[in-house]
Amino acid sequence: MSHSDDIRPSVAAHPDDGDATSDPALAPPQAEDRPEGLVTVVIALAVNVAVAVVKSVVAALTGSAAMVAEASHSWADAGNEVFLLVAERRAARPADARHPLGYGRAAYVWSMVAAFGLFAVGAAVSVWHGITAWSAPEEEGGGHLIGYVVLAVAFVLEAVSFGNAHRRVSAGAQEHRVSRSRFLARTSDPTLRAVWAEDSAALVGIGIAAAAIALHQLTGDARWDAAGSILVGVLLGAVAVFLLSKNMAFLVGEVADPAVRVRVLRWLLERPEVLSVSYLHLEYVGPGRLAVVGAVDLAADEVESLAAVALQRVEDALLAHPVVAAAVLSLSNPSHAPLRLEDEEAAARR
Repeated sequence: MSHSDDIRPSVAAHPDDGDATSDPALAPPQAEDRPEGLVTVVIALAVNVAVAVVKSVVAALTGSAAMVAEASHSWADAGNEVFLLVAERRAARPADARHPLGYGRAAYVWSMVAAFGLFAVGAAVSVWHGITAWSAPEEEGGGHLIGYVVLAVAFVLEAVSFGNAHRRVSAGAQEHRVSRSRFLARTSDPTLRAVWAEDSAALVGIGIAAAAIALHQLTGDARWDAAGSILVGVLLGAVAVFLLSKNMAFLVGEVADPAVRVRVLRWLLERPEVLSVSYLHLEYVGPGRLAVVGAVDLAADEVESLAAVALQRVEDALLAHPVVAAAVLSLSNPSHAPLRLEDEEAAARR
């Protein structure tokens, strides 16, 4: 497919479309991006295992409820990275006879398992431990200094992992001219979204734990520690709900943004074989992978055999693009009105 046939959103190619033409979820993971995605997960895994071990030791020595919650948080994050590595590996498997659309949706399955089984469990453990500590607060203990030191080291390590993920998010948002929040909400890459979310939650959680320990030290009331544990648990629960909802949306069939429809529709109408398009459905079947189903009216009145050849030629051109995992085109029903590019562009701008 030539550069002019590119169906990815391009503001430079169509400046009048504005930001609406920049769909962060459309950008396919290029060959160099997948190793970078694996590196992001591996860095996060190494950081979380190291931090979880240290936090667990300090939690056992000090008895701090907030530190116990933070240890649970880090172990949950570490387990989550393992599932994300599985998700990356399973989703990268090539299509076969049993899975003609590929295994891309496996990324959302394993990411959901990670969010539900680890984030949710981490949240439950933290909240439960906090409630228990609140009901039976322990007397003032020592070890505050070592707690602060461990949290400071953990913050630096988590910041390194978060910086790597944040750099990728910022680059994607800048490339597609959208905010980072919209990029995170709409990207079809579940591992990037999960690593960014868990690392940002880890940094906030460390701040909560440090404040809880400080208040415990200043007041002598261990319930501040318990409150910190509960807040960390609530934070983990919020992250779990966010990731579950996003992965579920892509798993059950997330349609492409209207801006993507504009790009694909424009591409089809520019093909010499196509006169009009009466139906177009775009659905994600994996990270950066789309299935395209459409109905077109051919520019020339061909016999059935020649029409089939023309349709196949357009399908093959679509499949040559790295974003498209499957393309199925049929002839339009004469009673169906063609799609208007102007209407689709107006919908994309809204």
